Amino acid sequence: MGLDYYAALELDRGATAEDIRKAYRKLALKYHPLKCKEPWSPKRFELLAEAYDVLSDPMKKGIYDKFGEEGLKCGIPLGHASDNRWSTGYVFHNNPEKVFREFFGGDNPFAEFFAEDGSKVLLPFGGPRGRGALRQDPPIVRDLYVSLEDLYQGCTKKIKLSRRVLNEDRQTSTLGCKILTIHVQPGWQRGTRITFEKEGDQGPNIIPADITFVVQEKLHPRFKRIDNNLHFVAGISLAKALTGCTLDIKMLDGRLLNVPINDIVDPTSYKMVPGEGMPLAQDPQRKGDLYIYFDIFFPRSLSPQVKTLLKSILQA
Repeated sequence: MGLDYYAALELDRGATAEDIRKAYRKLALKYHPLKCKEPWSPKRFELLAEAYDVLSDPMKKGIYDKFGEEGLKCGIPLGHASDNRWSTGYVFHNNPEKVFREFFGGDNPFAEFFAEDGSKVLLPFGGPRGRGALRQDPPIVRDLYVSLEDLYQGCTKKIKLSRRVLNEDRQTSTLGCKILTIHVQPGWQRGTRITFEKEGDQGPNIIPADITFVVQEKLHPRFKRIDNNLHFVAGISLAKALTGCTLDIKMLDGRLLNVPINDIVDPTSYKMVPGEGMPLAQDPQRKGDLYIYFDIFFPRSLSPQVKTLLKSILQA
């Protein structure tokens, strides 16, 4: 005698689709290894999964109701007898946890709104029925390194994303690629977050994860950014520190900025040039300031004649 799937779910043969769902939900929770109060039987848990896998599918259920387990698993004739064609027999995949996860949308159906890792659990319309709750994968966070020049002027970044995409059967997936486009705005700062909703891996009963990129500044060889200001260290000789000079500074947009230094410069001196810093993200027409600090090169040696000359000059 073949397996009685209805008896496994404690149902009679007149059970409706809703009865089948309710019965599996009740018994799967009762006999799940994490909750079972009786000595746990893996065969019992597996039979529940197989019974639900068959009876929840109208085609499998129709074959089973008419031909029993033998017809379901061995196949039935298709079309006219002379065609000698048979349907493919049903084979259970022997993975009751897979059925359980697909029904409840995760391993932990006892937390109905949030999973243990904090990811969202969204209940479909009408509550946790049918194939169960839809669980969103945890967000994926990646750093996006951007040069100071690009943060000054703005740019467009294209990122190639590899992810799994559901096939037409909505159960299997294949690896695919997608290009995500990020329009970097002038003045963005370290920590700016750009989120692409539901662009993660696709899968049955899973809401794809959000993908978030977090802006990080690349180190710059000449400038250091602090808030909306730029800091620059100019190396000058002692003679220029004492007598003055003009600094030529190549800015982030390629301009050559000429800055006259007329005052005597000591190691604690700095010069502020207003409006030559980074654009403000909320108003790129406005900019922070440029702060110039000095690294004074002292001579390694002086001839007696030069020392005498300097003494006479500096004592005057």
